[in-house]
Order: sequence, then structure tokens, then C-alpha cells
Amino acid sequence: MTERRHKLVWFVPEKALDVTRDAVFAAGAGRIGDYERCSWYTAGTGTFLGGEGAEPTIGAAGREERTPELRVETVVPGVRVEAVVAALVAAHPYEEVAYDLYPLA
Repeated sequence: MTERRHKLVWFVPEKALDVTRDAVFAAGAGRIGDYERCSWYTAGTGTFLGGEGAEPTIGAAGREERTPELRVETVVPGVRVEAVVAALVAAHPYEEVAYDLYPLA
């Protein structure tokens, strides 16, 4: 039986791509067989409206923003999930980090 793995997906401005990838890989993500630092990413547009008290990295609170972002995906071993997510959040430039974590079959 193999260890349970997860897919981690996050959204990040292009300038922070390498720093977030480096952080999650250093924490144990991105290994597939004999390969390391495996990921996939594509460009898209993120939207958000910061509420009262928000201090957005891009734009201003109270105004809907649209900004180019990358959607990044990688795999995470189950035992490394907490460490990898913590590394992502610490390395990410946004006040609130948008990410998804899916268990893999």
C-alpha cells in the first residue's frame, strides 16, 4: 500500500512563483518517483474585493480587483501536508493565501 498523497493548488502573482515553489519543495512537496520539484502552472485572472480592515497586496480595500495570477499545482505526501501548507503561507505575498488541497486516489 502506498502513502496517501494530496494535490496542492495555489494562486500567486508571477513575481512570487519561484519563492512559493521553492518553499513548498523545501518542505517536502513535488516528488513523483525519482523526480523532484514537479509542478504545473498556468496563467489566469484572480478577482477579489477586500473588506473593511483588509490590507491587500494589490489594489485597495473596498474596490474589486482583477489581477493576473498563476495557478500552481504540485503533489504532497500526506505526512508533509501541514509543513508544506505552512511553508506556502509563510512565503506567499498575499494577506490571505488562496489554496486548495485535494486527497488523491
